Amino acid sequence: MHLERDPADAAFREEVRAFLRDALPPDMAQRNLRGFHPTKADMQAWTRILHARGWSAPHWPVEHGGTGWSPLRRHLFEEECFAAGAPPTCTAAFSLVAPVLQRFGTPEQQQRHLPAILRGDTFWGQGFSEPNAGSDLASLRTRALRDGEHYVVDGQKTWTTEGHYADWLFCLVRTDTTVAPQRGISFLLIDARSPGITIRPIISIDGAHSLNEVFFDGVRVPVENRVGDEGQGWTCAKFLLENERAFSAEVPRNKRMLARLKALAAAQGLAADPVFATRIAEIEVELAALEWLTLRALSEHGSDAAGAWPAGSLLHVLGSELQQKTGALLVEALGERGVIHYDASDADHAAGITADFLYRRAVTIYGGSNEIQRNLIARHLLGP
Repeated sequence: MHLERDPADAAFREEVRAFLRDALPPDMAQRNLRGFHPTKADMQAWTRILHARGWSAPHWPVEHGGTGWSPLRRHLFEEECFAAGAPPTCTAAFSLVAPVLQRFGTPEQQQRHLPAILRGDTFWGQGFSEPNAGSDLASLRTRALRDGEHYVVDGQKTWTTEGHYADWLFCLVRTDTTVAPQRGISFLLIDARSPGITIRPIISIDGAHSLNEVFFDGVRVPVENRVGDEGQGWTCAKFLLENERAFSAEVPRNKRMLARLKALAAAQGLAADPVFATRIAEIEVELAALEWLTLRALSEHGSDAAGAWPAGSLLHVLGSELQQKTGALLVEALGERGVIHYDASDADHAAGITADFLYRRAVTIYGGSNEIQRNLIARHLLGP
């Protein structure tokens, strides 16, 4: 891994900071620094601001609208945006379905969907998990039967993040029940406004609506909306899940949580407590190690070295568990106030901490539970 610090990177960081000072609306930053789920309006507005600068998809290839930045600069950009309180762009669109389209999609599919994602014109939802198919995704039951130039889709998806915002859904569906489970799955792009689709909210433990269940009742999907060949959905899904697990390390989020923890500890008089200070230091050391692992994974992406270690699974486990550990310490630092669920209207520094802690109980489950990830790590390093 060659990640020597280039003096130009410091100048790049300052350029990003100057851009954020000028372009990020203060009220938007204030909302997003407090730990609540971002609104569609904020995500869309910020995406359009970034697009006007040519920065809405730093990790995309240049030919599709990416910036051509090095892995380190992409990391620095995400870190500065998160620290400043910028909302995310639509993760399902930019980081999940777009790379699949770039790798497996037809030129027509790429032309139809990628520019709209880049501009922030369309939002996407992920249709993978089902009530009885989460970590064991290959057991999914949503069916897509071929009817001429359409598939007819029936079934249910669940835990669809921001599905109520979605214009499009990308879904794994079963197109063949006569072959091995993984070989009978295809990858479809489905217009979320199609007749027969019902989206219902799931109110999570933090009291917020960011999750949904999606029902398909005779939904007709053009065959031209299939990505890759019929039965190639599992290949697309594995590619997508590696991307999802890699960014689930969430180093920028972990850094922002640590900064808030230090500020809260100082405000509560805990910074001088040697035991509490030691626990903060332990988190800081773990975060530094996680950041270097993430930079290694980014620098090796697409190379032969990438297959030498299970980067996606390792980053998922370490990053998700660090979020939970930091969140628990934040709640502890609040003392008796940590048992109260402060909502978004609360102006106190407690706002968002308990809600975020509760929501992040799920980070060790989604994207493939940490128990499954540890099995994958062991299989990779120790053999079957």
